[in-house]
Parts: sequence; C-alpha cells; structure tokens
Amino acid sequence: MNEWEWNLLENKAPLDCVEADGVAVRPGDRVRLVPRSGGDIFDLALAGQSATVEALEQDYEGKQHVCVVLDDDPGRDLGLLRQPGHRFFFDPSEIRRLPEQEQQNAQAAPKPGILIAGIGNIFLGDDGFGVEVVKRLAQCGLPKEVQIADFGIRGFDLMFALQDGYESTILIDAFPHGQQPGTVSVIEPDWNDPASASSLGGNFVEPHSMNPLNVLRMAAAMQAPLKRVLLVGCEPGTLGGQEGHIGLSEPVEAAVDAAVQATRNLVRRLLGEAPV
Repeated sequence: MNEWEWNLLENKAPLDCVEADGVAVRPGDRVRLVPRSGGDIFDLALAGQSATVEALEQDYEGKQHVCVVLDDDPGRDLGLLRQPGHRFFFDPSEIRRLPEQEQQNAQAAPKPGILIAGIGNIFLGDDGFGVEVVKRLAQCGLPKEVQIADFGIRGFDLMFALQDGYESTILIDAFPHGQQPGTVSVIEPDWNDPASASSLGGNFVEPHSMNPLNVLRMAAAMQAPLKRVLLVGCEPGTLGGQEGHIGLSEPVEAAVDAAVQATRNLVRRLLGEAPV
C-alpha cells in the first residue's frame, strides 16, 4: 500500500448508515435485494431474496457498498464471520429495508468476543506455526464466545475481521526474538505506544507477507475498535530456505501443544474463569 492509499484510509470516516430508497439502513438490518436491470448476472440471480446487512463500506473514491449475508444461505454464519463466498455487495440503490415487523425475525449475529487468528505461510517451514496451532485449537471445543480463524497470509481479511469489535484478539504467529527454536512466548504489547510497537514489529517474519503490526495499523486507521491484543509467538528454527519447505521443524512441532495450552489458558482468563 503506497502513501497516497494509506492517507485515504486514514481520512476515511466509517459508515454508520446509508440511505436506501429514502430510508436509513444500518448493519444488522434486514433488507430485500433489488439489483438493477442489466447488472451482474450473479446479483440478478439474488433478486427478491432477503438478507442481513453485515457491513457498510466505501472505496477509495467514496462510493458506498452494502455487504449482505443471505438469510437462506446454509453458510450464513460463515458470511457473518467475513468468510469469502458468503458475502455479497450491492449499491444502496439495490436494497430496500424490510418493514419493522420483519426486522425482529433476523437471526442475531454472533456477539463479538474473542478472536483467535492464526497467521503464517505453510510453505515456509516454521512460518506455518500459527496455522497449525489454530487447526488444533479448532478441535478443542472452545466456548462459543471464541472465534477461531486461519488467516494464513491474508492480511486484508484479518484487517476487516478486526472491524467486528472483538473484546480481545489473540494473534498466533512465528516470532523470532533471539530464543531457542520452539520457545513459546505470550506477549501483550501496547499497540498505542510507538516505541513498544516498533520494537515488536521488527521481529515478525516478513516472507509470509503479513506483518501483524502493519495489519493492526491499517485496522486502527479505519477506526477499528481495537481493544486487547495479545500475541502467542514461537521462535522458529527454519523458514525453509530459498526453495521453501512444508512442515514444521522438530522443536517447533513439539511446541505446538504448549501454544495450544497457553492459548486455552488465555481464553479462560479473558472470559473471567481464571485470574489474569
């Protein structure tokens, strides 16, 4: 992202509502889809369906977009969690807010709680640490207040997920900081302190093209309600060399269970089940 694009993001105010057919529409409202004639064939196929507004966004040129999740989509919950393939974008002129008596029939969106975000590139050796940890955490039966997601190298997806108002975010990533390979550390940096953030930012693995510090900066520039952010990091042994490598090194593989347990302990503390 160049400086011009960065300044546009910083100056962009978040959208609280848009006007559709003379009526204010906000995230969480139910709407009827009325795509314009001659529009995209996929949009036209959704004509007449009811949907829930998941987000209101605007591009660099200031054009407004309404992101919706279909009420009848079997993968509706994935759409509410910003997963691709279950979110659809329309111009405000292509939606109509449903009458008030129909608004109460909308399924409530999951209440934001804790986001656990796995970060890394599985083709770069130990950089796949975060991906492996969240894969195992998904099998642990964590409380419903917790959302687990493998973001891999998708920095923009993580940035938009941070817009959803989670009370706490736990990032899991390879984190070179001069320790023995396989060393697991739990860190709570002050992202609002430039000195603290800068010293931490230099330690993240760059080859996977997603520096969490930069993602958090971008999210903050878009007025994301960042609250508590923690990092569960592991000292990598190898990043696969010039040709890359699939699979974790022995010490990092052995550290996955420790990271899983550390993350579960953090969740218990954040939910008030154990002292912080």
